[in-house]
Amino acid sequence: MATRTLKWVEQDVSLGVAEDLAYSTDLLRAVQHGAITGPIVRIYRPQPTVSFGQQDVRMDGYEQARELSEQHGFAPVVRRVGGRAAAYHPGSVVIDHIQPEDDAMFGFRNRFTYFGELLTATLQQLGVDAAVGEIPGEYCAGEYSVHAVLDSGQRIKLAGTAQRVVKGAWLFSTSLVVEGGASVRDVLTDVYAALGIEFDPRTAGAAADAVPGITVDDVIDELQAQYQQRFLQGGLTGHNTYELATMGWSELVAQVPQAE
Repeated sequence: MATRTLKWVEQDVSLGVAEDLAYSTDLLRAVQHGAITGPIVRIYRPQPTVSFGQQDVRMDGYEQARELSEQHGFAPVVRRVGGRAAAYHPGSVVIDHIQPEDDAMFGFRNRFTYFGELLTATLQQLGVDAAVGEIPGEYCAGEYSVHAVLDSGQRIKLAGTAQRVVKGAWLFSTSLVVEGGASVRDVLTDVYAALGIEFDPRTAGAAADAVPGITVDDVIDELQAQYQQRFLQGGLTGHNTYELATMGWSELVAQVPQAE
């Protein structure tokens, strides 16, 4: 059985709020067409952003929600995948896993389970009481949301996941709030009120609310360790082997330029 290479890329320079989001699609297309071999894991710390879903755009309060986002210092963008508004900032980490697959729809739901378990294992190793599952009243509600249980028993959403499939490749994206939960909670409270969507602000927070002092660097380091323990030894199916190769951000952009 041949050993394939998993490229691990930590982005050190932002392309811009909308451009960082769009570059995920650039990578997906590049892997789809064989311009670069996958799988690739791209890690980056986003600029302050409220990412609206396609449904949000059709809401009467959408323009007001955009204005409120900007007042909080969060740039409003619209993503192509589903879900409702979510917020993140440099105290967050976005993890894009892009992989070639002959039948990319096969295993669609299993990928949500796999990456949910990988992320909760990462957080648990850092002392967070983490689990997968929707919390009543959470923002961008989803069956595979990753949440933490605080000492008080309150559950807070930490991460949302989304998936995009094209012929021959798939993208699995995770946005995890590690630090600065209060600013995420504040902007989402106003955004959801403007959109007229039920939201319980107590369900929004950051990993640091559960384990004070935890940092984005801590999460990235432990995430890589979990990839080495889990993904490299079998991949999603358990039948593949990979080796991890660190790739520089400038090298990736040289191979996969931004789409114009």
